[in-house]
Amino acid sequence: MNNENEKAILAGVFTDRKGVEYTTQATIDELAELAKTAGAEVAAQILQPKDAPDVATYLGKGKIEELTELCKNTASNLIIFDDELTGSQQRNIENKTGVRVIDRSTLILDIFASRAISKEGKLQVELAQLKYMLPRLGGMGISLSRLGAGIGTRGPGETKLETDRRHIRTRISHLQHELSEVAQRRGYIRERRKKDGIQTAVLVGYTNAGKSTIMNYSTSAGVLVENKLFATLDPTARGLILPDGREIILIDTVGFIRKLPHHLINAFKSTLEEAIYADVLLNVVDFTNPEYKVHLDVSENLLSELGCGEKPIIKVFNKCDEINSFPRNTENSIYISAKTGFNMDEFLKMISIKMPVTKKRMSLVFPYDMAGLAGSLRIDGTVLSEEYVSEGIKIIADVEQKAVYKYEQFEN
Repeated sequence: MNNENEKAILAGVFTDRKGVEYTTQATIDELAELAKTAGAEVAAQILQPKDAPDVATYLGKGKIEELTELCKNTASNLIIFDDELTGSQQRNIENKTGVRVIDRSTLILDIFASRAISKEGKLQVELAQLKYMLPRLGGMGISLSRLGAGIGTRGPGETKLETDRRHIRTRISHLQHELSEVAQRRGYIRERRKKDGIQTAVLVGYTNAGKSTIMNYSTSAGVLVENKLFATLDPTARGLILPDGREIILIDTVGFIRKLPHHLINAFKSTLEEAIYADVLLNVVDFTNPEYKVHLDVSENLLSELGCGEKPIIKVFNKCDEINSFPRNTENSIYISAKTGFNMDEFLKMISIKMPVTKKRMSLVFPYDMAGLAGSLRIDGTVLSEEYVSEGIKIIADVEQKAVYKYEQFEN
């Protein structure tokens, strides 16, 4: 998407049905924020009450005519639809309005493409874009169905459309292979963490809820913080020492959003797996947003889809510095301001409480004639300090709960 001097009109169909997947004024407002994040200026909005979108043109005939006039009057060169369009719908609307048309999924993918920094992020975005494009090639304009031209551009008897499909499928296969290697490397890292007894807390939640601000306050990670949707795309992991002395890994992840395309979720699976293997999930929400309850529902639904429903989850209501009053903290929820530091100490304490206890810190003294136990201890836990004293070998270690009984007689 070329964002230079892009002036857009937003369009949607309001069916009066309930659920996060349907268009409302709130989703159109969110679409406006997405467009702004992508660099477009929003000139106008059209929201048509209708039982269901038109199969051919999404909007009804009268609204398409109104949309065409609106484009002319506002000098808009882009129309963004709040729902995912089929290739034929996109082509039909472009033919009738004479203006380029994209949908919510394309817009999100465009933002992701501009935000991806790491190799993994770029691979994931490209995979999602190609998976989105493949079933729509037939409806994306006349140029894609012409015969290929030039040596090596087509197979025997293939049209350019067939060649495009073949090339895209080949590229998708290549990207999936590369991402499977990335996922394998992530798996090795997780296995190493598990072997070393390192636990993780993962920041998840709706986009622009303040996850990166929490990350920066807690760990001095230096993650980019912007008041834009999807400011963070690539995950960041940093060490964090909890109030009880345990050191864990805190991980920041890409934000969720309603109507998030499934091909995007699948493409980012290796990143989202951080949530699947977390010891504690921190579901962050912008408490100042009037739609915060919907945002929580979106996040909880996506976490459930990922198979995280049974994990310890803390609901983190952020940006409380911007409001006058809020409820008391509960066992599973806390009200904070990562910007000012309000309640952040309590936030860390709550993570300590929710984090499964897998080790016990022990101060031990092994007589010199039983020095072999020191080697056994290194297998059963993590040695923090070791000192030779007159009584024997003095060791402070975090010992796995299942092995504590072996060493209790040597505690001092």
